[in-house]
Amino acid sequence: MGLWSRMKALARAGSTVDPSRRLSAEAVLTIGIHSLFQFGASMAGLFLNLYLWRLTEDLAVNGIYNIIVFLLTPVGFLAGAWLAKRTDRLVTYRIGIVLTALFYLLVIAAGTAVVKYYILFGLFNGFASGMYWTAYLVLMYDVSTGANRIRFLGLNTTFFNLAGLAGPAVAGTIIGMMEGLTGYLATFSLSLVLFVAAALISLRIRPSELRHKAFYMNLVPLALRRQPDWLKALLAFFLWGLFQGITLFLPNIMLYKTVGREDWVGYLTIFFSGLVILSSFIISRFAREHLGRLYVLLSSVGVSLGAAFLFIDFTFWTVAVFMILFSLSNPLMHNTLSNHYYRQIALLPLKGQLRNEAVVMRETFLNAGRVLSIAALLVFAGDLESAQLPVVLFGAAITQTLIVFLVEKPGRQPAESR
Repeated sequence: MGLWSRMKALARAGSTVDPSRRLSAEAVLTIGIHSLFQFGASMAGLFLNLYLWRLTEDLAVNGIYNIIVFLLTPVGFLAGAWLAKRTDRLVTYRIGIVLTALFYLLVIAAGTAVVKYYILFGLFNGFASGMYWTAYLVLMYDVSTGANRIRFLGLNTTFFNLAGLAGPAVAGTIIGMMEGLTGYLATFSLSLVLFVAAALISLRIRPSELRHKAFYMNLVPLALRRQPDWLKALLAFFLWGLFQGITLFLPNIMLYKTVGREDWVGYLTIFFSGLVILSSFIISRFAREHLGRLYVLLSSVGVSLGAAFLFIDFTFWTVAVFMILFSLSNPLMHNTLSNHYYRQIALLPLKGQLRNEAVVMRETFLNAGRVLSIAALLVFAGDLESAQLPVVLFGAAITQTLIVFLVEKPGRQPAESR
């Protein structure tokens, strides 16, 4: 069964759901495209950090590379949001996919010279990521509604992680079968094919019907003063970034350090992704908006408890316990914050015309937290042998509890503008 057939089956399954929570055909297609993109990205992205680690065995290279990526991503968001306003969010979306494909094509061409030019690669990857995600975040808002968004986000995360589960398994197998670094280059090549396929399938989504072309970043300070809850939501993303920045690249390096084989990292990632899928599926079925603060509290306690295990010792079992608790807890935070933020977008002035600008601000605050956390990691725990490594991870995890005070209970809001 092809991707489109699977997505139609998902849509038919929605017939047993309350009509107000059913997903539109475009919502289902959007999940399918994003899953295909994630399949390629999970193969290439997971092992790109390991590729850099294998070539250098220097945590600073990985840290600086990711800092550069996160610094440039908001720039890509800004450029993508401006272009989406001038044309359509699908134009930005496809450019983001094509730039991501081109990034991995350059990685293949560079080979081991990636290390020599890793700063330039970080700049390119950050900009490409920003272009893709600014369009996708707006697209998620457009194809969902206030009534079905928490279900949409749960299913999106479920299928996203199903793709993320298969990607590392395929990549780990390819890398394990080939000698030296050849398997990495073969993995990056296969990812290229998937990115091109995602771009082609996106042609089935209709352009936006909005005709407002003005870019209102100059009105953001005024909107922040008029909507203090929006600022609280942005601060919540900053705090989330303090933990997420480290966990986007460090856990897989920690796993490799304890097991010593890339294929085992891929197989273990399948298990952890399975836990994320389980958590996300439960969220899509049973989560309710008014329990958002409880979900944030449960998530922050879960990741803090997992990080605390690393104080015992740095072994496979303590890293595995950390990853298990993180995999179960993080979807709660992700879905709650995303749903909360989309609700805030609907309350902004100009009846939905600020949604592109809103995703730029979201990414700016999120990446500021990511950069700060990675910088703290490099300053206080410059290598995997450092006794300060669990301290930094636990400190970043415990900051997540502050998000509880920034997530407001949902109130009445106007109908969302498209």
